[in-house]
Amino acid sequence: MNSTAAPVLTNLTTLSDPLRVRMLLVLEGQELAVSDLCDILQLPQSTVSRHLKTLADDGWVSSRREATSRLYSLVVEELTDAAKELWALVRAQMRDTPAARQDAGRLTHVVDSRRAKSQAFFSSAAGQWDRLRDDLFGTTFQFQGLLGLIDGEWTIADLGCGTGRTSEALAPFFRKVIAVDASESMLAAARARLASHANVDLRQGTLEALPMEAASVDAACLMLVLHHVADPAKVLQEVARVLKPGGRLLLTDMLPHERDEYRQQMGHVWLGFSERQLARHLAAAGFSGLHVVPLPPDARAKGPTLFTATARRATVEATREIRLLSDRVGRDAHA
Repeated sequence: MNSTAAPVLTNLTTLSDPLRVRMLLVLEGQELAVSDLCDILQLPQSTVSRHLKTLADDGWVSSRREATSRLYSLVVEELTDAAKELWALVRAQMRDTPAARQDAGRLTHVVDSRRAKSQAFFSSAAGQWDRLRDDLFGTTFQFQGLLGLIDGEWTIADLGCGTGRTSEALAPFFRKVIAVDASESMLAAARARLASHANVDLRQGTLEALPMEAASVDAACLMLVLHHVADPAKVLQEVARVLKPGGRLLLTDMLPHERDEYRQQMGHVWLGFSERQLARHLAAAGFSGLHVVPLPPDARAKGPTLFTATARRATVEATREIRLLSDRVGRDAHA
């Protein structure tokens, strides 16, 4: 026998049984357990299992285990080109037979039953849904996962990285993370935390003179850092220098507060920032598109309310216009 003809003959043999074809029709685009197939095809379990084994052995169905069940499916994309052509022909001939139409109706019932069970669960759990999800998955997974929406080819700078907690969250989602801090003790802790992340580049340096080339990063973040620096305007100008034109700044810090004891206890220089302060500093540094969002307080947190601000480094032309406007506003204010 011609070796190239053997797979074709095997496929013809597999599809020669109408029950197996009916089984494939309901498994196309669906994952079903043996019990589901028994209900849909109106066949005993022994018969369904026997035909499933044949289909699996011949490469027509795949399966996976879920808890105590095994789910079966026909994924047409995984078939050989010859099998796809044969299946298209057989499916066209068989899907409108009375038996296949009855199977399709019972399949709809099975799917609707699953949907009804899911809807019943959500209806009964609506009042407890947040607590249930928190118990199962924690309280931060949705925020961590949102990083996947950002361009994974970016190089991002974590400025004032401290012990590397933010860099650790960023590393799985970006091509490169450049983490900068002035404290060698902080960097030592960050090295230990980030040892498994080869795409994190740790550098020692100040925020006023970043150890980075101009226009070298796509985005930069300052997480609870700006209130520690003596000259926020100078730091933001340095951040603008290392950002590419159009690059993004993400800044999280405290809204204005009156906890003066933080100056002595934690070395805070600024007691938070207002949106007006940020707008002035960022415009002077060549940023545009400022958007400030106060963050909802964590019930367990004892500190002041936080905000997150985003802005873009403007192009050269836009930066010149922004500075001219800023100078004009400054002159008008002193007039």
